[in-house]
Amino acid sequence: MPVDFKDYYAVLGVSRDATEAEIKKSFRKLARQFHPDTAKDKKTAEEKFKEINEAYEVLGDPEKRRKYDELGANWQAGAAYEPPPGTQRGAGRRPETEFHFGGTGFSDFFEQFFGRGPRAPEYDDAFREARRGSYPDERDFPVRGSDIEGDILVTLDEAMNGSTRTISLQSVDPRTGRADTETFKVRIPPGAQEGRRIRVPGKGGPGLGGAEAGDLYLSVRLAAHPDFRVRGADLYHDFEIAPWDAVLGARRVVPTLAGSINLRIPAGTNNGQQLRVRGQGLPKGRSGERGDLYVVINIQLPSTITSEERELWEKLARVSHFNPRAM
Repeated sequence: MPVDFKDYYAVLGVSRDATEAEIKKSFRKLARQFHPDTAKDKKTAEEKFKEINEAYEVLGDPEKRRKYDELGANWQAGAAYEPPPGTQRGAGRRPETEFHFGGTGFSDFFEQFFGRGPRAPEYDDAFREARRGSYPDERDFPVRGSDIEGDILVTLDEAMNGSTRTISLQSVDPRTGRADTETFKVRIPPGAQEGRRIRVPGKGGPGLGGAEAGDLYLSVRLAAHPDFRVRGADLYHDFEIAPWDAVLGARRVVPTLAGSINLRIPAGTNNGQQLRVRGQGLPKGRSGERGDLYVVINIQLPSTITSEERELWEKLARVSHFNPRAM
């Protein structure tokens, strides 16, 4: 089944030869602009934020970007893209059936080429034998329905507080063109980390011969955030300071997922040093304990200075006994 090609470069507003730094800069700018927590039109912003995240998920990863660029060589603007044979996502036991998700935060195009494939069922051979009529009556050979896998895009706010999402799963039989859609609620628990599999019982493929249906498994993909990186339950935030703040120490306001805090920067802080803020990360499961926030210091130098500033820097150079090579 053809899917609409997604022009991720256009989504991020960058050229096809953009550098990694340019792609990251554009993502951060757009992600802040359309972040659901700060935008006035939350519904529109939420959809745009998911689209931006999907584009960055691909273009921000060198291997995915290479694969995407190869796909783009076979595409004409505005046309639907027919996937190569063998790449379509199926039901495992019924490979002719196609599945499409709604509400997961990812497009069909992403699911087709960059999502995780369906679980391999345990009884494929037996099912095919039954379909070929090797068994006199399918009812004499009940086979559990196949499990289906997909990805679900989870924001850090959802990972922090938990949420309930409405998901739709559409199955399409190419032989008849018949499409059946089922909609249901999925609970995202607080502390849902990257790669966690959320099980939705009985929402997989239908069983054979009266057997129970399979399950749906949704793998968590944490949405990229313009201000934080995630490692397990810990968050990392890059924070720029002036040279005098690093030398003299200072108090500066830094963001957290729960709001801003006043952070003390010790005198003599080095570039790249990580300042730990306990308990400002993501939840660690059901215990209520949270990870930490690490503020990564990035000392910025002025690119231009006034004549007065130059005199002061020159005076500092004359009177200072600091020798970085002696350390």
